[in-house]
Amino acid sequence: MTDSTASAPPADPTHSADRPVYVIGGGPGGLSAAYALRARGIRAVVLERSDRVGASWRRHYDRLHLHTTRRLSGLPGLPMPRRFGRWVSRDDVVRYLEKYAEVHELEIVTGVEVSRVERAPDGTGWLLHATGGRELTGAAVVVATGYNHTPHLPEWPGRDTYTGELLHAGDYRNAAPYAGRDVLVVGVGNTGAEIAVDLMEGGASRVRLSVRTAPHIVRRSTAGWAAQYSGVLVRRLPVRLVDRIARPMAKLSVPDLSAHGLPRPDTGLYSRVTEGAVPVQDVGLIDAVRKGQVEIVAAVEAFEDGKVVLADGTRVEPDAVIAATGYARALEGMVGHLDVLDARGKPVVHGARTPRNAPGLYFTGYTNPISGMLRELAIDALKIAKAIAGDSDREASRLPLT
Repeated sequence: MTDSTASAPPADPTHSADRPVYVIGGGPGGLSAAYALRARGIRAVVLERSDRVGASWRRHYDRLHLHTTRRLSGLPGLPMPRRFGRWVSRDDVVRYLEKYAEVHELEIVTGVEVSRVERAPDGTGWLLHATGGRELTGAAVVVATGYNHTPHLPEWPGRDTYTGELLHAGDYRNAAPYAGRDVLVVGVGNTGAEIAVDLMEGGASRVRLSVRTAPHIVRRSTAGWAAQYSGVLVRRLPVRLVDRIARPMAKLSVPDLSAHGLPRPDTGLYSRVTEGAVPVQDVGLIDAVRKGQVEIVAAVEAFEDGKVVLADGTRVEPDAVIAATGYARALEGMVGHLDVLDARGKPVVHGARTPRNAPGLYFTGYTNPISGMLRELAIDALKIAKAIAGDSDREASRLPLT
């Protein structure tokens, strides 16, 4: 692994086969893509804006463990060590990513952020504009900056003048600063649910969880059967069929929490996934809600006179508000001008497919699959490398013999 400035473009930039493939992002998606390309004899250069690989994982809260099993979370070419246990901790994920880059001797350039990607002037390959005025020309580009790129904080009325403590979940580390305090967690995705439980176990005097839309909740594991296994099995089935299958299973495994403010959702589980909302995997939330240790309250509507106004008209005055309100992909500045993003800012294609108007531009890690993010990143990496290798072979066949 190298830690230096990016190399200059090749002296002869006319043949795309002579150029490296640039992989933007040094997380699991970018590292696995770089390995898969290298395994096919293709030079891949990873550009990482921070000073180390796995930057987003390093920023997650202390309590975090993978909700997917160790065996189904390894990247191509290196399984996760058994000593990490079934549910791998945040710190062990970081250790694994560091080891992955080292073992595979990946070419990684840190401290370089790509601001814009556009077609190379000669019409072949891509030109990347990066930190320090760099202009890098690559045969292809794999964008892997990650699902959790830029914290999203809603523009609630009165938010800018609110004088209470308000932070995004990306800035939360552990419950220690909130012991003995009244905390409102906003958002009931996996992050919000787990932070609420962490606060309760860590000694917060009161924990409220603000919910706009009741989520599907699943057990992370039932009698040794991980929820991820079910996700893998139904991954390719019709959405409506999976919705029908999931409904009775949920009733058997998850108690009705309607009396506590969490009714069963009206829409199907897999329908929600296709819309970008994965189920909440239970790591203690069900019991905490049933015991009243985590109180479910209405969605946040505004901040007014030092208080938080909820959708049902209730006004609360917590000591701190933690917004588990998700992240933005923030791809508009880099590739938005190429017409490769949908209305929500997500790539119109992913994996081995490239946009019709931008061949050679690949995206990985911008879906949130029911079968597990790391598993799908590993699969996509191999497919992307195969597609790029095929493109390189076809390009080479067109070159004149010398």
